[in-house]
Amino acid sequence: MKLAASQMADRKVAYVTNFCTHYMRGLLEQLARQFDVDYYFYSKGDEWYWEQKLGIVRDGDFHSTYLPGIALGNTRIAPTLPFHLLTKRYDVYVKCINGKFAIPITYIAARLKRKPFVLRVEVWTDLETPFHKLVSPLVRYLYRHADSVIAYGEHVKRYLVSRDVRPDRIFVALPVVENRMYSQSIPDPDKAALREELKIGRDKKIVLYLGRLVASKGCKYLLEAFASLRRNDAVLVLAGDGAERDNLEAFVSQNKLTDVVRFAGHVTQEMTPKYYAIAYVQVLPSISTAFGKEPWALVVNEAFNQGVPVIASDAVGAAAGGLVQDGINGFVVPEQDAGSLARVLQCILDDEQLRAQMGSRASAEIVSWTYERMAGVFADAIRYAMR
Repeated sequence: MKLAASQMADRKVAYVTNFCTHYMRGLLEQLARQFDVDYYFYSKGDEWYWEQKLGIVRDGDFHSTYLPGIALGNTRIAPTLPFHLLTKRYDVYVKCINGKFAIPITYIAARLKRKPFVLRVEVWTDLETPFHKLVSPLVRYLYRHADSVIAYGEHVKRYLVSRDVRPDRIFVALPVVENRMYSQSIPDPDKAALREELKIGRDKKIVLYLGRLVASKGCKYLLEAFASLRRNDAVLVLAGDGAERDNLEAFVSQNKLTDVVRFAGHVTQEMTPKYYAIAYVQVLPSISTAFGKEPWALVVNEAFNQGVPVIASDAVGAAAGGLVQDGINGFVVPEQDAGSLARVLQCILDDEQLRAQMGSRASAEIVSWTYERMAGVFADAIRYAMR
């Protein structure tokens, strides 16, 4: 039975997630317009994969509750979460695939209350840490017994199907950013000022990496590839901070690359459009680790909004999920392959017409990737679970 929109608006939804980022706020606000949603956040935003300097969102055009808790090792315990989920009336429970405490609590609450459970999944490969190997049977049980599953792209859907999840229960919600912010026109004086700050002349083509400087991002392969080109018309900008910065700076010094590599440090959300605006191409060379592969990489969406082509490794979700199309709006290269990365960098740096064509296609593609579209898929998944 299909529920009418007016009926859906009356449905009470419990949405449990660790924290809200600036990327998520638009989605949560869109869902709050379609359902009566209570959002529960249980983390301070200090997860290893999130850059703490970016901060987290505690408010928006939605109703939310932050649940204080305690940390037991890597597990965040929110003691009041069971109370909220079991004592209040909800028609459906939604949970993302994180939180060693929050996932089982939310699932059990849904089953005790005899209500549907919707699971959001971002991973697209089995995780190989000792803990994840131990709990993999439980995770697969959740995949198969959720009433519907929201997949973070087609690559995640393929993974879930390979784990015996019925395709009709999987809903693909393509990840998005606030296009209006990242597509804003950057005045020429602002671009000139940023180039001057980075000490990069107007005649230089900027190869940009923007993100955390950690091993899983594969920046050492980007440095090796760029170093092998030995070009005097291009500068590599590594924008971000992280544990690998010292090692990367040592590589630059040892290989006498200080004239053609810049470390920009942390870049605020407000500044990122300016970095994309001066970039010739963006590179995301992520690699697989025991914690899996890059779920998506929203910096691809951001760069596309400024008409910047992207070179991504095949360990990046945005490439496996179809946003980065090899030879169309960027290039996809094998992970940990500096040689292949160097070849495509050479190709695009040598061909400004190709770069312009790829950038134009990138801009055209990203226009339809909106929060409204993403929230519509969430609504479909919730409607399916409550059918």
